[in-house]
Amino acid sequence: MFRSTVLALVVASASAVLATSVVTEGQAAGTAGQVNLEPTPVPGHRSETGDRARWRWPLRPRPAVLRPFRAPESTYGAGHRGLDLATADGAAVLAVESGVVSHAGLVAGRGTVTVAHRDGLSSTYEPLDPVVVVGDVVTSGDVLGTLRARDGPRHCGVRACLHLGARRGAAYLDPYPLLAWGRLALLPLG
Repeated sequence: MFRSTVLALVVASASAVLATSVVTEGQAAGTAGQVNLEPTPVPGHRSETGDRARWRWPLRPRPAVLRPFRAPESTYGAGHRGLDLATADGAAVLAVESGVVSHAGLVAGRGTVTVAHRDGLSSTYEPLDPVVVVGDVVTSGDVLGTLRARDGPRHCGVRACLHLGARRGAAYLDPYPLLAWGRLALLPLG
């Protein structure tokens, strides 16, 4: 079960960034039979800070991932269209990259924010109490709002979490490779 879950995560992650990600020879170092979950820099991709990362983590310190992205089999099929990140109620939620706020308000009773980025991607955040409004220009690390765990009960069980999504148009992508400098490398099982 664990291997198939990790494989599904790796396949979904790789497909989300295949057009811009490469793993060069020698970067996927590790012990045979293990999956390398360490981030690998993506050659030729420069962020605003010049560190070659794409997105910054929306919480400080870097949070644990409680639930990974799971792509649906069809447009309206079951899946998990983002990452659930561990945090505390009232935590500041930060923009992962510069952009323009395209939505700030309620969706299904939960506070949400969407930021449109210049590369055509959008980042989505929920549940939060927004401090931004539609049209605001934000830079990476700007506060978008504070987490409102009471708006998202049961999504992460008894724990508070931020749901971070990534979209290109209507297609949901796995945000993890955008946060971790590239796609994950799968090593031989043997």
